[in-house]
Amino acid sequence: MIDPAAELEITAFEWVPKFAQGYVRDLRLRWACEEAKLPYSERLISAVKRPEWYFAEQPWGQVPVLRDGEITVFESGACLMHLGEKSEALLPRDPAARARVVSWLFAALNSLEPMAFEMARVAFFSAGEEWAPLRRPSLEKQIAGRLAPVERYMEASDWIAGDFSIADIAMVTVLRDIASNISLDPYPALSAYLERAVARPAFAQAMADQLAPFASNSPPE
Repeated sequence: MIDPAAELEITAFEWVPKFAQGYVRDLRLRWACEEAKLPYSERLISAVKRPEWYFAEQPWGQVPVLRDGEITVFESGACLMHLGEKSEALLPRDPAARARVVSWLFAALNSLEPMAFEMARVAFFSAGEEWAPLRRPSLEKQIAGRLAPVERYMEASDWIAGDFSIADIAMVTVLRDIASNISLDPYPALSAYLERAVARPAFAQAMADQLAPFASNSPPE
């Protein structure tokens, strides 16, 4: 829930091209805040002309950055961990349950997301390069090898680490990226998991709040 007076503040882009709308990483933080009912304010910056001062908070000028009073956190996984500490709706306090959530959070970001990024390069950003179609078959095989164990795991689970958590937010957003370039039809459990997650009201609200500035702002000249 967006509240201009909230102490939590999420930095996001004021506008991005159509293909990126709904996929920028601040969606993860917005979703977490909605699930935990944590009010947050927005700080919107240009994706094209990123202010010089911002690089002191995020070395590469990326989003999101999370500010919580005098605490500043960057990288979406680190931000999810910070938000998780604020609510058991995001991160359980039981040590064993917490360890499962943290393990799956890192699995989504380390074992799957780099391949999602590479597939985006192959399928979209570098699609016209000579090397791209040569790389795709082996990359698809690698991704299949990473998805298959998660598919087997999700056949008996509604959520990735017990109750819904920040691990699901990370995993589902990575799966959405993969699904934009590779069909998940061979993975019915993962497809159902993804559908179940994006049907949550908190996801819908987070998505609407990310998209709202894009509709009201124009592309930079």
